[in-house]
Amino acid sequence: MTMNTFLGPATMAALLTAVTGGVFTATAHAAAPQVGTQAPAFYRMKLGDFEITALSDGTVLQATDKVLTNIRPELIAPLLAASYLTAPVEQSINAFLINTGSKLFLVDTGAGELFGPGAGHLVTNMRAAGYEPEQVDAVLLTHIHTDHSGGLELAGKRVFPNAFVYANKREVDFWLNPANAETASDIQKPLFRQAMIALTPYIAAGRLGTFEANTELAPGIKTFAAPGHTPGHGFYVVESQGQKLVFWGDVMHQAAIQFLEPSVTIKYDVDSNAAETQRQKAFADAARQGYWVAIAHVPFPGIGHLRPHFKGYTWLPAHYSRAPWGGSP
Repeated sequence: MTMNTFLGPATMAALLTAVTGGVFTATAHAAAPQVGTQAPAFYRMKLGDFEITALSDGTVLQATDKVLTNIRPELIAPLLAASYLTAPVEQSINAFLINTGSKLFLVDTGAGELFGPGAGHLVTNMRAAGYEPEQVDAVLLTHIHTDHSGGLELAGKRVFPNAFVYANKREVDFWLNPANAETASDIQKPLFRQAMIALTPYIAAGRLGTFEANTELAPGIKTFAAPGHTPGHGFYVVESQGQKLVFWGDVMHQAAIQFLEPSVTIKYDVDSNAAETQRQKAFADAARQGYWVAIAHVPFPGIGHLRPHFKGYTWLPAHYSRAPWGGSP
């Protein structure tokens, strides 16, 4: 039965006039103000007996058309356009918590105050995810570039006061050596000073530790050397109950281009040839074996799988689950 059955033509006309002629508009409440911010950025998943929490430190604008190398400049814009992007590209800065049930590890720390207001939100999002900085037992640095280590300190104080910081010995020796800063390229020089700022409070407290390549740091957590982007750059391989997740650090930077063209490098590489080799190996291994990967600079939360696609790869982000540890949705 339709409304016309109950309302005559005159009544219907009056009602339509009220709706369209401004009666409801005149008496309506004021429009809700736009909020202008995102929700707290964290995402959880289960990996065997471990709980993984992706944390956003924020984003930074990257002049993709100016920093990518080993690619013809005229190809950058159309490759970005295929993903509905234009330069500069807003890049995610992701970090990750590993809760083993007995220890809490943080993989990378974001940029802290060193990249401006777009970044430095790691602690806020950590707290939103249910953790406090004081609960972190160890910080695992994939490397010591600013957007991975800058969040270690604030105003000269340790942000994670109870944590030991770990990095590959080659990485620490390289970035804390003033002689290397003198011979570095202009784009690399500021990174030496920023590395010292980030690490000094932990050095003073005796809380900076180093490891050699391919070391077991804790049950289920191993390092894997992948030098090139930096001399001591490396992965963290986490395994529990037959499930595997590899934290890649900066094996790649621009998802819209480097998944399709893994040979593309970036000016921030200390050794671009070695960085490309590590990327090609990492992409191929992840696609072949099908394990999870966690990446610092793909759109948040940065966790997913790779699948071969022609001469490149397709990135398959984690399928969202409200109850990723097997509970009822």
